Amino acid sequence: MDNSNNEEGASGSSSSGLDFDLEALRKYFQEKLGFSKSESVPAGPPKLENANIESIVKYINSGQCKKIITMAGAGISTSAGIPDFRSPGSGLYHNLEKYKLPNPMAIFELDYFRHRPEAFFTLAKELYPGSFKPTPCHYFLKLLHEKGLLLRHFTQNIDNLERIAGLPDDVLVEAHGSFHTSHCLTCKQEYALHWMKERIFSDVIPTCDKCNGLVKPDIVFFGENLPYRYFHRSETDFPDADLLIIMGTSLVVQPFCSLVDNAPQDCPRLLLNKEKVGVGTTDRMLASLGLSTEGLGFDNKNNVRDVFLQRDCDSGCHQLADMLGWGEELKQLISSEHARLDQELKKEKEEQEALTASLKKTSLGEKEKPHHATGADTEEKEKPHHDTGADTEEKEKRLSEKHENVSEKHDKVGETHDKVGETHDKVGETHEKLSEKHEKLSEKHEKVS
Repeated sequence: MDNSNNEEGASGSSSSGLDFDLEALRKYFQEKLGFSKSESVPAGPPKLENANIESIVKYINSGQCKKIITMAGAGISTSAGIPDFRSPGSGLYHNLEKYKLPNPMAIFELDYFRHRPEAFFTLAKELYPGSFKPTPCHYFLKLLHEKGLLLRHFTQNIDNLERIAGLPDDVLVEAHGSFHTSHCLTCKQEYALHWMKERIFSDVIPTCDKCNGLVKPDIVFFGENLPYRYFHRSETDFPDADLLIIMGTSLVVQPFCSLVDNAPQDCPRLLLNKEKVGVGTTDRMLASLGLSTEGLGFDNKNNVRDVFLQRDCDSGCHQLADMLGWGEELKQLISSEHARLDQELKKEKEEQEALTASLKKTSLGEKEKPHHATGADTEEKEKPHHDTGADTEEKEKRLSEKHENVSEKHDKVGETHDKVGETHDKVGETHEKLSEKHEKLSEKHEKVS
């Protein structure tokens, strides 16, 4: 019997099964890591005259650009004093060396946090929202929102500065979470920002009021899933984008960096950064799974939509605002908002100091100060005091209460004395039993002898 056809069929079936498994795996990772792209829409005519910043400005001012999506990383917050993750000498990972962690990433690992939460909360005190003021870049984002141009802001940052700058919740997508809310790891009880702040600045490890479990800010630690809102908005918002502005991010962390590929084919993309990033991945394994990113095409011969403005985030936003005719408006916004925040921080600091002083007095008690008699005091003492009926009755009542207290104490002493006596009797009985045993042992010893 010729089995060649059967073997060919088996081989074909195996290959088909392998292809199916690979496709299923590809789809799984695309969905899990957020690589799924919106349906491809044929690119229309170029929206930019040229791939340069002047064309971006002209496009925004034309009225055709109504839905801007922004993507931001740690670079937009460095001028606020918040350390960047990768900047040499000031990177957050470098600053963690003083905590002697098993590795720099451990402070953001859930297992390590459960066993050694103090390391994270020590660092959290340095990074806590409210300790820093938003940068010109944050206020440029607020201007976009106030002008009705900002569709959504996707951020990798956990510093809350977008909120402090005035961006509302519905505009924000915090890919890596934030300090804005916290949850108990055991019972999932939610806590607000002020609750967590009180404990962090009191150097108290936050524990749940309900079950005493450990409470963690809603920051995405390594191994945790990104928020549902991130995946939902990345799928629904990007197809509508008229312009994508990317600021202060290295575009290397997945799945955030792949968002640049979710914009429509004809959507202009502006990178405002110190260096050129996001040019795509050539990782063969990722490519085999359908997870490679096309990235930004600054250097492509036929590039008509990707623009690179090589500036730090603040100066780049000032330049863009000036070119758009918003320069003075941005400067006034920064000045007025920083003045307001200074007043709020001053008031908050005074309240915190008053609260701390009050707590110290409560816990330690005030020491008695020496009292120097004044003339008024002497006169008061020299005045004869005549007891009234009410005074006498009050004194008798107090004496009666004291007498009752003394009687109670006396009874307790008597009870204690009785217990001691009982214990003494028991010791005596035990001693007698031991003596009897000793005598019996002596008799046995004599018989043996």
